[in-house]
Amino acid sequence: MSDVGPRVLVDATAVPADRGGVGRYVDGLVSALADVGADLAIASQRADAERYGRMAPNAKVIAGPAAIAHRPARLAWEQTGLPLVAQQVGAEVVHSPHYTMPLRAGRPVVVTVHDATFFTEPDLHTSVKGTFFRSATRTALRRAARVVAPSKATRDELIRILDADATLIDVAYHGVDQQTFHVPAEEEKQRVQARLGLAGQPYLAFLGMLEPRKNVPGLVRGWVKACQDREDAPALVLAGGTGWDDTIDAAISEVPSHLRVLRPGYLRFTDLPGFLGGAMLVAYPSHGEGFGLPVLEAMACGAPVLTTQRLSLPEVGGDAVAYTEPDSDAIAVALTSLLDDPARRAALGEAGHQRSLEFTWAHSAEAHLASYARALSS
Repeated sequence: MSDVGPRVLVDATAVPADRGGVGRYVDGLVSALADVGADLAIASQRADAERYGRMAPNAKVIAGPAAIAHRPARLAWEQTGLPLVAQQVGAEVVHSPHYTMPLRAGRPVVVTVHDATFFTEPDLHTSVKGTFFRSATRTALRRAARVVAPSKATRDELIRILDADATLIDVAYHGVDQQTFHVPAEEEKQRVQARLGLAGQPYLAFLGMLEPRKNVPGLVRGWVKACQDREDAPALVLAGGTGWDDTIDAAISEVPSHLRVLRPGYLRFTDLPGFLGGAMLVAYPSHGEGFGLPVLEAMACGAPVLTTQRLSLPEVGGDAVAYTEPDSDAIAVALTSLLDDPARRAALGEAGHQRSLEFTWAHSAEAHLASYARALSS
């Protein structure tokens, strides 16, 4: 065991190619663990092996077989191949960072359970996905040596809903990469506006998966109510991957022709500061999050943020963001108030940036290392 904890095998094979939320979590954590000299091995997709080698140059990076790029094969390999990798690299602890875990790892396993909305809001997930992740969560709570939750709200929900053992759950907040997510220069904002075809038109921003939990239809309808009679109304830009929320198209079809809504899909990472920091407002009226990384990333870019007080979001935003209920009428009132008050938007942007500095991957790595040590001692 090293001075900074046991040898840990981090299973990064679940990281998606688009580097969505779980990708940013694993990448940020691995980099921070490497920075403090943690004794690491990393299992990854073949396409990510070089990337993790650069992030953690002293870690042993093991690329899994090409077949695990497909989820069913990855889940099968997690049960059979990952324990062999753990044995090969001499891991004392395995960290499974996305709900699922190997059942016969031969050493303690730490599992990250990101949220409990598969239980509390089942209608916001597909039936297949909900069934799978509910089963994985129950298994993790029953079989893992430790469970990591990204917020106190998630920990409390697991205890309340599933009667989880509170003594086995560790809270480790996410961090934000202040180099990737920073207050943008004016040229960064202008570059993104040009790429989006906004030609200087102000806009409200949303960034995230377009799925029911994110409440995008409520945002669209709230924006219409707030802006339909407004001169020089800001556009609404819905950036992110397309989920399974069929009601988004219906909401957009109701938008009056003089208002402009854009769906650019995924934006390149280098454009995110300009996109978030260049918005009049970043709106994220989610029905609930296990942590709420998009809110923190917008705060780091100096954007005023409007979100909800559901689950973990107040833990992230504190007094540095504005809040609304998730229904479209409440969203419209909150948007109107913020659009009419430039001074408040500026104050929120500054306060949000200052608060974002408190959420570092170094702090997250410290909490994870403590969890690994507890897992080994158990």
